[in-house]
Amino acid sequence: MLTPSSRHRGSGPRRRPRVTRVLSGTVCLLALAGTTLAAAPAPAAGADTPPAGTTWRADLSQTGADDVNVRYDSGALRVRDGSVSPASLGRDRGYALAVLDPHHVDRPVNRVAVELDATVPDAASVEVDVRGRTADGIWTEWRGAVAGTPAELPRDVVDVQARLTLWNAKGKPTAVVRAVTLTADDAGAAPAEPAPTTRASAFSARVYATREGLVGHTTANGHVIQTNDHFVALPSRRALSPAGSGQYSVQVCGPARCETAPVWDVGPWNTHDDHWNPSAQREQWKDLPQGLPEAQAAYEDGYNGGRDEFGRQVANPAGIDLADGTFYNVGLSDNGWVTVTYLWTEGGGDTTSFPTWGTDVSVRQQATTTSTRVASLPGPTTVRVRCQVHGQLVTYDGYSNDAWSYLPDYGGYVSNIFIDVADAWLPGVPTC
Repeated sequence: MLTPSSRHRGSGPRRRPRVTRVLSGTVCLLALAGTTLAAAPAPAAGADTPPAGTTWRADLSQTGADDVNVRYDSGALRVRDGSVSPASLGRDRGYALAVLDPHHVDRPVNRVAVELDATVPDAASVEVDVRGRTADGIWTEWRGAVAGTPAELPRDVVDVQARLTLWNAKGKPTAVVRAVTLTADDAGAAPAEPAPTTRASAFSARVYATREGLVGHTTANGHVIQTNDHFVALPSRRALSPAGSGQYSVQVCGPARCETAPVWDVGPWNTHDDHWNPSAQREQWKDLPQGLPEAQAAYEDGYNGGRDEFGRQVANPAGIDLADGTFYNVGLSDNGWVTVTYLWTEGGGDTTSFPTWGTDVSVRQQATTTSTRVASLPGPTTVRVRCQVHGQLVTYDGYSNDAWSYLPDYGGYVSNIFIDVADAWLPGVPTC
């Protein structure tokens, strides 16, 4: 489970206590259906273009564990099974998600342009999103890269990752993606977000929650929904975590308690409604205030004719779906209002940095050793802690502690045994 470095064996790490108090780019090709897309021509000289950047061609042949229903053959990516699509969206069309390997750039960048070589049948689509990872390991949200318009990332990054979303037309052949070429550069503008040491608390909003259910069906990130599952769906792919990952997580507070859960699905109602972002940064519905889901505005005020992005009449104001385990754990017995904190926003909230010890230390989705392992700390490092909880009692190497710290940069919890300070309950760190 947790392996200490050899220098700690026997005596345990310096300053750790032996006794612990135990308490409770979207590139949307619909308009180009039936056509073949090639690299876009370069802008005319003198146009408002970025300085020369770093260009690379993504390797599409290496599909991996983060991909969903995608296959590579005959030199192209396509939907593997046309009968598979996220159950929460209720769309009878084949769906695939290809998460490409991150690419390291030799200098900080904050803008990424994408060129596709693809063929898209009528009513099918391909969308491209990109994100970046900063030098201190923090991922940005995903941002759509629209053809001819680079994706603007909120801060300078040193790793760039692209993600393709493919939709078949119903009963039609799949879209075919032969090549993806990315160019990253520094737009020269000041970062849109403050530095990690000065970020404000994570954004919170009161939103209407519905129970997702759908046990046995598949989420947008490929997770097969289990009985008593713990995850949420948000109506935008900008904060969709890979399966098994808590890279984008929320804290949901209901009538009984709060729970931290990963974002593993897209919905309800919309798929481009990142309502947690400031109005100017929202992907759609930029005239709505931050924190107001489009479905809520449609239901309560008749916004957009009372319809969602697909033209459906909105029947409830939901801005989040909760998996069954999360739904009942926070104290809901029927759909209702909850307070949601979007933990990746503004750097995951106020944090305090602490040193760690040990090698291959597990970061878990919840504060238990049986919870999904979402990341690991390969060796001693420094982590940012947002808050802490009393969870499962962990006994290791003669030390016991039931305290766990939430690490927003990893989207999960680590036992406080592996925080290299004298206090079992970290000083100055609030309860989650």
